[in-house]
Amino acid sequence: MAERLSVDARKQALSGIPGWAEVGGREAIEKTFVFKDFNEAFGFMTRAALVAEKMDHHPEWRNVYKTVEVVLSTHDAGGVTARDIDLAKAMNAIAKLTAT
Repeated sequence: MAERLSVDARKQALSGIPGWAEVGGREAIEKTFVFKDFNEAFGFMTRAALVAEKMDHHPEWRNVYKTVEVVLSTHDAGGVTARDIDLAKAMNAIAKLTAT
């Protein structure tokens, strides 16, 4: 099982991944991605899903038209772990590649 990050470690890790923030009242991180249109948003989700599946670490997410809201938390660890940070970094990189 992955080990939960301390508050300080989580804050330090978040400082290195633009746009991600702590979820109020819950030990999780979140980001809202906004794309040009639904096609870009869905393309992002498809690419991110492949990475998440490979990592065996799946996001909580919601898509409405061109917006994708993502929440990451390692449920079996009860909070944010290095796996969440790694997936957040990967999603940021995917978003850059997806946007045209």
